[in-house]
Amino acid sequence: MSEFKRKFVQDFIDDNRWHFITDGLINTIIITLLALVMGVIIGVIVSIIRCAYDQRDENSKHYFLAFANAICKVYIAVIRGTPALVQLLIMYFIVMVTAESKIVVAVITFGINSGAYVAELFRGGIMSVDKGQLEAGRSLGLSYVQTMKKIILPQAFKASLPALINEFIALLKETSICGYIGLNELTRGGDIIRGTTYDALLPLLTVALIYFVLVMIISYLASLVERRLRKSDNR
Repeated sequence: MSEFKRKFVQDFIDDNRWHFITDGLINTIIITLLALVMGVIIGVIVSIIRCAYDQRDENSKHYFLAFANAICKVYIAVIRGTPALVQLLIMYFIVMVTAESKIVVAVITFGINSGAYVAELFRGGIMSVDKGQLEAGRSLGLSYVQTMKKIILPQAFKASLPALINEFIALLKETSICGYIGLNELTRGGDIIRGTTYDALLPLLTVALIYFVLVMIISYLASLVERRLRKSDNR
């Protein structure tokens, strides 16, 4: 038996150690997708609040809007100013210490983390839309929220899509820190095999290859979406 084959059998076949990789991959995908959905929801809400405050009538008093905007600014500053790993540890050991599911802790942590970055992405996309379109929507009798929903946000989404895809990819790779709370995600799965067999080459290269393939799939799907959006704009 060749040395490579022996190590392959030892790392993945013996004791069904390949389960560490597949189970970790499933957890990584679940955390990434749910956290992204949560992050987009938070990001849209925060970006709308911040843009509404920036576009407010200077002569009118908006105490509630000013308070909400201040909270959003603090939220963004804190999340962007602290490492994701520290946020995860705080969430697991302090905020959600009684939580039974580590996946839930990870999803909430990364969802909140992603929301701060998505908020700034969408805010930039919203501000890139010509202000006259907002005024036109309001002149047609639409409320601010209706104007944002029907006119501004679809255009902001198109403008923010490339950056949003980058955030998706960054979020996928960032989940690799979940091993610090004992959650078996993809990276930890490879590291468990390494710690069991004392062979780092195959397990870690396999993990790196899987991440690479996932990123390539996301990038390919994103390019398809972008092409379809461009075609719809040209019609």
